[in-house]
Amino acid sequence: MTDLAPTPVLVSLVQASAGLAMFLFVLPAGVLADVLDRRRVLLASQLWLMVSAVVLGLLTVTGGTTPALLLVFTFLMGTGGALMQPAWRAVLPELVPQRQLPAAIDLVGLGVNLARAVGPAAGGLLVAGAGAGAAFLLNAVTYLGVVTVVAGWKRPIATGAGPAEQFVGALRAGIRYARHTPQMNAVLVRLGLFVLPASALWALLPLIARVELGTDAAGYGWILAAFGLGAVTGALTLGRLRERLSLDRIATTGTLFFGSAMIGIAFVRLWPAFLVLSWIAGIGWLHILTTLNTAAQTVLPGWVRARGMALFVLVFFLASTLGSMLWGAVASQIGLTVTIVLAGVAVIVGTGARYRFRIKNTVGLDLAPTRHWPAPTVAEPIEPEEGPVLVSVGYQVDPGKLREFEVAMSDLRRRRRRSGAYFWDLFVDSADPDRHIEVFMVDSWAEHLRQHERVTALDRVAESRVQACLVEGEYPRVQHFLASRGWRSRLRPRKETSSG
Repeated sequence: MTDLAPTPVLVSLVQASAGLAMFLFVLPAGVLADVLDRRRVLLASQLWLMVSAVVLGLLTVTGGTTPALLLVFTFLMGTGGALMQPAWRAVLPELVPQRQLPAAIDLVGLGVNLARAVGPAAGGLLVAGAGAGAAFLLNAVTYLGVVTVVAGWKRPIATGAGPAEQFVGALRAGIRYARHTPQMNAVLVRLGLFVLPASALWALLPLIARVELGTDAAGYGWILAAFGLGAVTGALTLGRLRERLSLDRIATTGTLFFGSAMIGIAFVRLWPAFLVLSWIAGIGWLHILTTLNTAAQTVLPGWVRARGMALFVLVFFLASTLGSMLWGAVASQIGLTVTIVLAGVAVIVGTGARYRFRIKNTVGLDLAPTRHWPAPTVAEPIEPEEGPVLVSVGYQVDPGKLREFEVAMSDLRRRRRRSGAYFWDLFVDSADPDRHIEVFMVDSWAEHLRQHERVTALDRVAESRVQACLVEGEYPRVQHFLASRGWRSRLRPRKETSSG
Protein backbone atom coordinates (compact mmCIF):
# COMPACT_ATOMS: atom_id res chain seq x y z
CA MET A 1 0.00 0.00 0.00
CA THR A 2 2.91 2.38 0.62
CA ASP A 3 3.73 1.92 -3.09
CA LEU A 4 0.15 2.14 -4.37
CA ALA A 5 -1.14 4.97 -2.16
CA PRO A 6 1.26 6.13 0.61
CA THR A 7 -1.23 8.02 2.81
CA PRO A 8 -1.76 7.42 6.54
CA VAL A 9 -5.44 6.60 6.15
CA LEU A 10 -5.06 3.99 3.36
CA VAL A 11 -1.99 2.40 4.94
CA SER A 12 -3.83 2.05 8.26
CA LEU A 13 -6.88 0.63 6.43
CA VAL A 14 -4.82 -2.43 5.40
CA GLN A 15 -4.76 -3.60 9.00
CA ALA A 16 -8.27 -2.29 9.56
CA SER A 17 -9.71 -4.40 6.71
CA ALA A 18 -8.30 -7.61 8.19
CA GLY A 19 -9.52 -6.56 11.62
CA LEU A 20 -13.01 -5.90 10.24
CA ALA A 21 -13.21 -9.46 8.91
CA MET A 22 -12.22 -10.75 12.32
CA PHE A 23 -14.85 -8.58 13.96
CA LEU A 24 -17.61 -9.89 11.70
CA PHE A 25 -16.77 -13.59 11.56
CA VAL A 26 -14.57 -14.75 14.43
CA LEU A 27 -17.38 -15.26 16.96
CA PRO A 28 -19.52 -17.34 14.56
CA ALA A 29 -16.32 -19.25 13.72
CA GLY A 30 -15.86 -19.97 17.44
CA VAL A 31 -19.37 -21.42 17.57
CA LEU A 32 -18.63 -23.64 14.56
CA ALA A 33 -15.37 -24.84 16.12
CA ASP A 34 -17.22 -25.91 19.28
CA VAL A 35 -20.22 -27.46 17.52
CA LEU A 36 -18.43 -29.09 14.55
CA ASP A 37 -15.21 -31.07 14.19
CA ARG A 38 -12.38 -28.58 14.78
CA ARG A 39 -10.11 -30.47 12.40
CA ARG A 40 -12.50 -29.86 9.48
CA VAL A 41 -12.85 -26.20 10.41
CA LEU A 42 -9.07 -25.86 10.34
CA LEU A 43 -8.84 -27.54 6.92
CA ALA A 44 -11.53 -25.27 5.45
CA SER A 45 -9.81 -22.16 6.76
CA GLN A 46 -6.41 -23.14 5.35
CA LEU A 47 -7.85 -23.87 1.90
CA TRP A 48 -9.67 -20.52 1.93
CA LEU A 49 -6.46 -18.69 2.81
CA MET A 50 -4.45 -20.54 0.16
CA VAL A 51 -6.89 -19.72 -2.65
CA SER A 52 -7.07 -16.06 -1.60
CA ALA A 53 -3.29 -15.79 -1.55
CA VAL A 54 -2.99 -17.38 -5.01
CA VAL A 55 -5.49 -14.99 -6.59
CA LEU A 56 -3.91 -11.94 -4.95
CA GLY A 57 -0.46 -13.08 -6.07
CA LEU A 58 -1.57 -13.57 -9.67
CA LEU A 59 -3.29 -10.19 -9.74
CA THR A 60 -0.19 -8.49 -8.36
CA VAL A 61 2.17 -10.24 -10.79
CA THR A 62 0.01 -9.16 -13.73
CA GLY A 63 -0.26 -5.58 -12.47
CA GLY A 64 -3.95 -5.77 -11.71
CA THR A 65 -3.81 -4.94 -8.01
CA THR A 66 -5.28 -1.56 -7.00
CA PRO A 67 -5.63 -0.06 -3.51
CA ALA A 68 -9.28 -1.18 -3.46
CA LEU A 69 -8.45 -4.74 -4.54
CA LEU A 70 -5.66 -4.95 -2.00
CA LEU A 71 -8.12 -4.02 0.74
CA VAL A 72 -10.67 -6.54 -0.58
CA PHE A 73 -8.19 -9.42 -0.54
CA THR A 74 -6.86 -8.35 2.84
CA PHE A 75 -10.47 -8.62 4.03
CA LEU A 76 -10.87 -12.07 2.42
CA MET A 77 -7.70 -13.36 4.04
CA GLY A 78 -8.86 -11.84 7.30
CA THR A 79 -12.06 -13.89 6.90
CA GLY A 80 -10.00 -17.06 6.52
CA GLY A 81 -8.01 -16.07 9.58
CA ALA A 82 -11.24 -15.51 11.50
CA LEU A 83 -12.39 -19.03 10.64
CA MET A 84 -9.03 -20.46 11.68
CA GLN A 85 -8.21 -18.62 14.90
CA PRO A 86 -10.75 -20.04 17.41
CA ALA A 87 -10.27 -23.64 16.28
CA TRP A 88 -6.49 -23.27 16.16
CA ARG A 89 -6.34 -21.92 19.70
CA ALA A 90 -8.90 -24.38 21.05
CA VAL A 91 -7.10 -27.55 19.92
CA LEU A 92 -3.93 -26.81 21.90
CA PRO A 93 -5.28 -28.16 25.25
CA GLU A 94 -6.24 -31.36 23.37
CA LEU A 95 -2.60 -31.98 22.47
CA VAL A 96 -0.84 -31.57 25.83
CA PRO A 97 -1.63 -32.35 29.50
CA GLN A 98 -3.11 -29.48 31.51
CA ARG A 99 0.05 -28.95 33.56
CA GLN A 100 2.06 -28.44 30.36
CA LEU A 101 -0.39 -25.99 28.78
CA PRO A 102 1.47 -22.78 29.77
CA ALA A 103 4.73 -24.16 28.38
CA ALA A 104 2.92 -25.24 25.20
CA ILE A 105 1.48 -21.74 24.77
CA ASP A 106 5.00 -20.33 25.23
CA LEU A 107 6.27 -22.77 22.60
CA VAL A 108 3.57 -21.71 20.14
CA GLY A 109 4.51 -18.09 20.79
CA LEU A 110 8.14 -18.97 20.18
CA GLY A 111 7.30 -20.65 16.87
CA VAL A 112 5.12 -17.77 15.71
CA ASN A 113 7.74 -15.20 16.59
CA LEU A 114 10.60 -17.16 15.06
CA ALA A 115 8.56 -16.98 11.89
CA ARG A 116 7.97 -13.29 12.55
CA ALA A 117 11.71 -12.76 12.92
CA VAL A 118 12.68 -14.65 9.75
CA GLY A 119 9.62 -14.15 7.54
CA PRO A 120 9.49 -10.34 7.26
CA ALA A 121 13.22 -10.08 6.62
CA ALA A 122 13.00 -12.74 3.89
CA GLY A 123 9.78 -11.18 2.63
CA GLY A 124 11.32 -7.72 2.47
CA LEU A 125 14.24 -9.06 0.45
CA LEU A 126 11.83 -10.97 -1.81
CA VAL A 127 9.65 -7.89 -2.38
CA ALA A 128 12.72 -5.78 -3.10
CA GLY A 129 14.12 -8.36 -5.55
CA ALA A 130 11.07 -9.97 -7.16
CA GLY A 131 8.06 -7.85 -6.16
CA ALA A 132 5.10 -8.24 -3.85
CA GLY A 133 3.38 -10.74 -6.18
CA ALA A 134 6.14 -13.27 -5.67
CA ALA A 135 5.82 -12.90 -1.90
CA PHE A 136 2.06 -13.47 -2.08
CA LEU A 137 2.50 -16.61 -4.22
CA LEU A 138 5.16 -18.02 -1.91
CA ASN A 139 2.78 -17.39 0.99
CA ALA A 140 0.13 -19.44 -0.84
CA VAL A 141 2.55 -22.37 -1.23
CA THR A 142 3.23 -22.50 2.52
CA TYR A 143 -0.43 -23.32 3.23
CA LEU A 144 0.09 -26.70 1.54
CA GLY A 145 2.28 -27.78 4.44
CA VAL A 146 -0.31 -26.80 7.01
CA VAL A 147 -3.09 -28.55 5.07
CA THR A 148 -0.99 -31.74 4.92
CA VAL A 149 -0.33 -31.76 8.67
CA VAL A 150 -3.94 -31.04 9.67
CA ALA A 151 -5.33 -33.59 7.19
CA GLY A 152 -3.12 -36.26 8.74
CA TRP A 153 -4.14 -35.49 12.32
CA LYS A 154 -6.35 -38.22 13.77
CA ARG A 155 -8.40 -36.23 16.24
CA PRO A 156 -10.69 -38.21 18.56
CA ILE A 157 -14.23 -36.88 18.47
CA ALA A 158 -15.82 -36.35 21.87
CA THR A 159 -19.48 -37.32 21.94
CA GLY A 160 -21.95 -36.06 24.52
CA ALA A 161 -25.09 -37.73 25.77
CA GLY A 162 -27.35 -34.88 24.68
CA PRO A 163 -28.21 -33.50 21.24
CA ALA A 164 -25.77 -31.17 19.50
CA GLU A 165 -26.08 -27.45 20.15
CA GLN A 166 -27.84 -25.24 17.64
CA PHE A 167 -25.96 -22.22 16.30
CA VAL A 168 -27.92 -19.39 17.94
CA GLY A 169 -28.20 -21.14 21.29
CA ALA A 170 -24.50 -22.01 21.22
CA LEU A 171 -23.63 -18.40 20.47
CA ARG A 172 -25.66 -17.18 23.45
CA ALA A 173 -24.15 -19.87 25.69
CA GLY A 174 -20.61 -18.81 24.81
CA ILE A 175 -21.26 -15.14 25.52
CA ARG A 176 -23.07 -16.06 28.74
CA TYR A 177 -20.12 -18.13 29.94
CA ALA A 178 -17.63 -15.32 29.40
CA ARG A 179 -19.94 -12.74 30.94
CA HIS A 180 -20.24 -14.68 34.20
CA THR A 181 -16.57 -15.62 34.50
CA PRO A 182 -14.64 -12.83 36.30
CA GLN A 183 -11.26 -14.05 35.06
CA MET A 184 -12.41 -13.84 31.42
CA ASN A 185 -13.76 -10.36 32.08
CA ALA A 186 -10.37 -9.29 33.42
CA VAL A 187 -8.52 -10.82 30.46
CA LEU A 188 -10.77 -9.18 27.86
CA VAL A 189 -10.65 -5.74 29.51
CA ARG A 190 -6.87 -5.80 29.90
CA LEU A 191 -6.49 -7.03 26.32
CA GLY A 192 -8.64 -4.24 24.90
CA LEU A 193 -6.96 -1.52 26.95
CA PHE A 194 -3.56 -2.66 25.68
CA VAL A 195 -4.28 -3.33 22.01
CA LEU A 196 -6.31 -0.17 21.35
CA PRO A 197 -3.33 2.20 21.83
CA ALA A 198 -0.67 -0.38 20.91
CA SER A 199 -2.22 -0.76 17.44
CA ALA A 200 -0.88 2.70 16.56
CA LEU A 201 2.60 1.21 16.19
CA TRP A 202 1.46 -1.52 13.79
CA ALA A 203 -0.74 0.83 11.78
CA LEU A 204 1.88 3.55 11.34
CA LEU A 205 5.17 1.63 11.42
CA PRO A 206 5.34 1.29 7.60
CA LEU A 207 5.11 5.08 7.29
CA ILE A 208 7.65 5.64 10.07
CA ALA A 209 10.06 3.33 8.25
CA ARG A 210 9.55 5.02 4.88
CA VAL A 211 9.05 8.68 5.84
CA GLU A 212 11.07 9.11 9.03
CA LEU A 213 13.82 6.52 8.49
CA GLY A 214 13.88 6.64 4.69
CA THR A 215 14.08 2.87 4.34
CA ASP A 216 12.54 0.52 1.76
CA ALA A 217 10.68 -2.80 2.01
CA ALA A 218 13.85 -4.65 2.95
CA GLY A 219 14.54 -2.19 5.78
CA TYR A 220 10.98 -2.54 7.01
CA GLY A 221 11.45 -6.30 7.03
CA TRP A 222 14.51 -5.92 9.26
CA ILE A 223 12.51 -3.76 11.68
CA LEU A 224 9.88 -6.48 11.95
CA ALA A 225 12.63 -9.07 12.28
CA ALA A 226 14.04 -7.15 15.27
CA PHE A 227 10.57 -7.08 16.78
CA GLY A 228 10.19 -10.82 16.17
CA LEU A 229 13.60 -11.49 17.71
CA GLY A 230 12.45 -9.56 20.79
CA ALA A 231 9.34 -11.73 20.96
CA VAL A 232 11.52 -14.84 20.74
CA THR A 233 13.61 -13.45 23.61
CA GLY A 234 10.40 -12.87 25.55
CA ALA A 235 9.22 -16.43 24.91
CA LEU A 236 12.53 -17.89 26.09
CA THR A 237 12.42 -15.89 29.33
CA LEU A 238 8.72 -16.23 30.09
CA GLY A 239 8.90 -19.67 31.72
CA ARG A 240 11.50 -18.54 34.23
CA LEU A 241 9.58 -15.33 34.93
CA ARG A 242 6.43 -17.34 35.61
CA GLU A 243 8.26 -19.20 38.36
CA ARG A 244 9.04 -15.91 40.13
CA LEU A 245 6.22 -13.53 39.26
CA SER A 246 2.44 -13.71 39.12
CA LEU A 247 0.64 -13.63 35.79
CA ASP A 248 -0.64 -10.16 36.62
CA ARG A 249 2.86 -8.82 37.32
CA ILE A 250 4.21 -10.29 34.06
CA ALA A 251 1.35 -8.74 32.06
CA THR A 252 1.89 -5.35 33.70
CA THR A 253 5.65 -5.40 33.14
CA GLY A 254 5.21 -6.41 29.51
CA THR A 255 2.79 -3.52 28.99
CA LEU A 256 5.27 -1.04 30.47
CA PHE A 257 8.04 -2.41 28.23
CA PHE A 258 5.93 -1.98 25.11
CA GLY A 259 4.65 1.50 25.97
CA SER A 260 8.12 2.78 26.82
CA ALA A 261 9.54 1.35 23.57
CA MET A 262 6.77 3.09 21.59
CA ILE A 263 7.70 6.46 23.06
CA GLY A 264 11.37 5.82 22.23
CA ILE A 265 10.50 4.81 18.64
CA ALA A 266 8.69 8.11 18.18
CA PHE A 267 11.93 10.07 18.69
CA VAL A 268 14.87 7.82 17.74
CA ARG A 269 16.10 8.01 14.15
CA LEU A 270 19.40 6.16 14.48
CA TRP A 271 19.08 2.79 12.78
CA PRO A 272 20.77 0.61 15.48
CA ALA A 273 18.84 2.31 18.31
CA PHE A 274 15.59 1.90 16.38
CA LEU A 275 16.21 -1.85 16.02
CA VAL A 276 16.99 -2.15 19.76
CA LEU A 277 13.71 -0.40 20.63
CA SER A 278 11.86 -2.72 18.23
CA TRP A 279 13.48 -5.66 20.04
CA ILE A 280 12.31 -4.31 23.44
CA ALA A 281 8.80 -3.77 22.06
CA GLY A 282 8.78 -7.40 20.89
CA ILE A 283 9.62 -8.63 24.39
CA GLY A 284 6.78 -6.62 25.91
CA TRP A 285 4.33 -7.69 23.20
CA LEU A 286 5.06 -11.38 23.75
CA HIS A 287 4.86 -11.15 27.55
CA ILE A 288 1.51 -9.37 27.70
CA LEU A 289 -0.29 -11.30 24.96
CA THR A 290 1.01 -14.76 25.88
CA THR A 291 0.16 -14.16 29.53
CA LEU A 292 -3.38 -13.07 28.70
CA ASN A 293 -3.71 -16.01 26.31
CA THR A 294 -2.61 -18.42 29.05
CA ALA A 295 -5.07 -16.88 31.52
CA ALA A 296 -7.92 -17.31 29.03
CA GLN A 297 -7.01 -20.86 27.94
CA THR A 298 -6.78 -22.14 31.50
CA VAL A 299 -10.19 -20.83 32.58
CA LEU A 300 -12.19 -22.22 29.61
CA PRO A 301 -13.56 -25.81 29.71
CA GLY A 302 -13.55 -27.84 26.52
CA TRP A 303 -17.22 -27.38 25.60
CA VAL A 304 -16.89 -23.60 25.28
CA ARG A 305 -13.16 -23.16 24.64
CA ALA A 306 -13.37 -22.11 20.98
CA ARG A 307 -16.14 -19.60 21.72
CA GLY A 308 -14.15 -18.14 24.61
CA MET A 309 -11.02 -17.84 22.50
CA ALA A 310 -13.12 -16.35 19.71
CA LEU A 311 -14.10 -13.58 22.14
CA PHE A 312 -10.39 -13.13 22.92
CA VAL A 313 -9.58 -12.78 19.21
CA LEU A 314 -12.65 -10.57 18.68
CA VAL A 315 -11.54 -8.09 21.34
CA PHE A 316 -8.00 -8.14 19.95
CA PHE A 317 -9.01 -7.38 16.39
CA LEU A 318 -11.83 -5.00 17.30
CA ALA A 319 -9.41 -2.94 19.37
CA SER A 320 -6.80 -3.26 16.62
CA THR A 321 -9.25 -2.18 13.90
CA LEU A 322 -10.62 0.78 15.83
CA GLY A 323 -7.13 1.74 16.93
CA SER A 324 -5.75 1.58 13.38
CA MET A 325 -8.48 3.86 12.04
CA LEU A 326 -8.27 6.19 15.04
CA TRP A 327 -4.50 6.60 15.06
CA GLY A 328 -4.34 6.86 11.27
CA ALA A 329 -6.81 9.76 11.40
CA VAL A 330 -4.96 11.38 14.32
CA ALA A 331 -1.60 11.10 12.51
CA SER A 332 -3.10 12.85 9.49
CA GLN A 333 -3.82 15.84 11.72
CA ILE A 334 -0.92 16.06 14.19
CA GLY A 335 1.87 13.99 12.61
CA LEU A 336 3.49 10.63 13.21
CA THR A 337 5.75 11.51 16.14
CA VAL A 338 3.13 13.07 18.40
CA THR A 339 0.65 10.31 17.58
CA ILE A 340 3.05 7.52 18.58
CA VAL A 341 3.94 9.36 21.81
CA LEU A 342 0.27 9.78 22.75
CA ALA A 343 -0.42 6.11 22.02
CA GLY A 344 2.61 5.00 24.06
CA VAL A 345 1.45 7.05 27.02
CA ALA A 346 -2.03 5.52 26.70
CA VAL A 347 -0.49 2.02 26.78
CA ILE A 348 1.30 2.84 30.06
CA VAL A 349 -1.75 4.50 31.63
CA GLY A 350 -3.78 1.36 30.84
CA THR A 351 -1.78 -0.62 33.42
CA GLY A 352 -3.88 1.12 36.08
CA ALA A 353 -6.67 -1.33 35.22
CA ARG A 354 -4.82 -4.03 37.16
CA TYR A 355 -6.26 -2.65 40.41
CA ARG A 356 -9.78 -3.46 39.23
CA PHE A 357 -9.15 -6.29 36.74
CA ARG A 358 -6.35 -8.41 38.17
CA ILE A 359 -5.16 -11.46 36.25
CA LYS A 360 -5.29 -14.42 38.64
CA ASN A 361 -3.30 -17.62 38.37
CA THR A 362 -5.69 -20.19 36.89
CA VAL A 363 -3.06 -22.64 35.64
CA GLY A 364 -3.90 -26.18 36.72
CA LEU A 365 -7.64 -25.68 37.32
CA ASP A 366 -9.57 -28.94 36.97
CA LEU A 367 -12.20 -28.13 34.33
CA ALA A 368 -12.90 -31.71 33.29
CA PRO A 369 -16.61 -32.64 33.40
CA THR A 370 -17.59 -34.81 36.35
CA ARG A 371 -21.18 -35.56 35.27
CA HIS A 372 -22.08 -36.14 38.93
CA TRP A 373 -25.59 -34.70 38.67
CA PRO A 374 -28.15 -37.55 38.68
CA ALA A 375 -30.40 -37.87 35.65
CA PRO A 376 -33.70 -35.98 36.06
CA THR A 377 -36.80 -38.02 36.90
CA VAL A 378 -39.45 -37.73 34.16
CA ALA A 379 -42.99 -39.07 33.86
CA GLU A 380 -42.53 -39.76 30.14
CA PRO A 381 -39.91 -39.01 27.47
CA ILE A 382 -39.39 -35.31 26.85
CA GLU A 383 -38.59 -33.84 23.45
CA PRO A 384 -35.21 -32.00 23.37
CA GLU A 385 -36.79 -28.73 22.22
CA GLU A 386 -39.32 -28.65 25.08
CA GLY A 387 -38.86 -25.65 27.31
CA PRO A 388 -38.00 -23.38 28.86
CA VAL A 389 -37.08 -25.49 31.87
CA LEU A 390 -37.21 -24.24 35.46
CA VAL A 391 -35.06 -26.04 38.04
CA SER A 392 -35.65 -25.47 41.75
CA VAL A 393 -33.30 -26.57 44.52
CA GLY A 394 -34.45 -26.43 48.13
CA TYR A 395 -32.05 -25.85 51.03
CA GLN A 396 -32.64 -26.05 54.78
CA VAL A 397 -29.87 -23.75 56.07
CA ASP A 398 -28.21 -23.94 59.47
CA PRO A 399 -29.12 -20.58 61.13
CA GLY A 400 -25.54 -20.13 62.33
CA LYS A 401 -24.15 -20.46 58.81
CA LEU A 402 -26.45 -18.09 56.94
CA ARG A 403 -23.66 -15.70 55.95
CA GLU A 404 -21.46 -18.52 54.64
CA PHE A 405 -24.47 -19.84 52.72
CA GLU A 406 -25.07 -16.48 51.02
CA VAL A 407 -21.42 -16.24 49.95
CA ALA A 408 -21.42 -19.82 48.65
CA MET A 409 -24.65 -19.21 46.72
CA SER A 410 -23.19 -16.07 45.13
CA ASP A 411 -20.41 -18.22 43.67
CA LEU A 412 -22.88 -20.94 42.68
CA ARG A 413 -25.01 -18.35 40.89
CA ARG A 414 -22.14 -17.51 38.53
CA ARG A 415 -21.56 -21.19 37.88
CA ARG A 416 -25.21 -21.86 37.02
CA ARG A 417 -25.18 -18.91 34.61
CA ARG A 418 -21.94 -20.06 32.99
CA SER A 419 -23.25 -23.55 32.29
CA GLY A 420 -26.46 -22.41 30.59
CA ALA A 421 -28.95 -20.68 32.93
CA TYR A 422 -30.34 -17.41 31.58
CA PHE A 423 -32.19 -16.63 34.84
CA TRP A 424 -31.24 -17.24 38.46
CA ASP A 425 -32.59 -16.11 41.83
CA LEU A 426 -32.71 -17.17 45.47
CA PHE A 427 -35.91 -17.03 47.53
CA VAL A 428 -36.63 -17.32 51.27
CA ASP A 429 -39.71 -19.06 52.70
CA SER A 430 -41.83 -16.43 54.47
CA ALA A 431 -42.94 -19.03 57.03
CA ASP A 432 -39.44 -20.45 57.62
CA PRO A 433 -36.50 -17.98 57.19
CA ASP A 434 -34.02 -20.85 57.21
CA ARG A 435 -35.59 -22.49 54.16
CA HIS A 436 -34.27 -21.19 50.82
CA ILE A 437 -35.24 -22.05 47.25
CA GLU A 438 -32.76 -21.61 44.40
CA VAL A 439 -34.44 -21.19 41.01
CA PHE A 440 -32.76 -21.09 37.61
CA MET A 441 -34.04 -21.41 34.05
CA VAL A 442 -32.55 -22.76 30.84
CA ASP A 443 -33.82 -22.49 27.28
CA SER A 444 -34.80 -26.10 26.67
CA TRP A 445 -34.69 -29.64 27.98
CA ALA A 446 -31.74 -30.36 25.68
CA GLU A 447 -29.85 -27.40 27.10
CA HIS A 448 -30.46 -28.64 30.64
CA LEU A 449 -29.14 -32.09 29.72
CA ARG A 450 -26.06 -30.39 28.30
CA GLN A 451 -25.82 -28.49 31.57
CA HIS A 452 -25.51 -31.87 33.33
CA GLU A 453 -22.52 -32.68 31.10
CA ARG A 454 -20.80 -29.32 31.69
CA VAL A 455 -20.50 -29.51 35.48
CA THR A 456 -16.83 -29.61 36.49
CA ALA A 457 -14.86 -30.65 39.55
CA LEU A 458 -14.65 -26.99 40.59
CA ASP A 459 -18.43 -26.72 40.37
CA ARG A 460 -18.67 -29.77 42.60
CA VAL A 461 -16.44 -28.06 45.17
CA ALA A 462 -18.71 -25.00 45.07
CA GLU A 463 -21.75 -27.23 45.65
CA SER A 464 -20.03 -28.89 48.62
CA ARG A 465 -19.53 -25.44 50.20
CA VAL A 466 -23.27 -24.92 49.99
CA GLN A 467 -23.93 -28.39 51.38
CA ALA A 468 -21.69 -27.62 54.38
CA CYS A 469 -24.06 -24.77 55.36
CA LEU A 470 -27.16 -26.94 55.61
CA VAL A 471 -28.73 -28.46 58.71
CA GLU A 472 -27.06 -31.78 59.50
CA GLY A 473 -28.79 -34.61 57.69
CA GLU A 474 -30.44 -32.29 55.14
CA TYR A 475 -29.67 -32.42 51.42
CA PRO A 476 -30.63 -30.19 48.48
CA ARG A 477 -33.96 -31.17 46.98
CA VAL A 478 -34.13 -30.75 43.19
CA GLN A 479 -37.26 -30.44 41.05
CA HIS A 480 -37.67 -29.83 37.32
CA PHE A 481 -40.55 -27.96 35.69
CA LEU A 482 -41.32 -27.40 32.01
CA ALA A 483 -43.29 -24.53 30.57
CA SER A 484 -46.93 -25.60 30.40
CA ARG A 485 -47.44 -24.57 26.77
CA GLY A 486 -47.29 -27.68 24.60
CA TRP A 487 -46.49 -29.94 27.55
CA ARG A 488 -50.00 -30.04 29.03
CA SER A 489 -51.56 -30.39 25.60
CA ARG A 490 -49.49 -33.54 25.10
CA LEU A 491 -50.69 -35.04 28.40
CA ARG A 492 -54.41 -34.25 27.97
CA PRO A 493 -56.78 -35.73 25.40
CA ARG A 494 -57.30 -33.40 22.44
CA LYS A 495 -60.99 -32.75 23.29
CA GLU A 496 -60.06 -31.36 26.74
CA THR A 497 -57.66 -28.75 25.35
CA SER A 498 -58.92 -25.24 25.92
CA SER A 499 -59.47 -23.18 22.75
CA GLY A 500 -58.31 -20.09 24.64
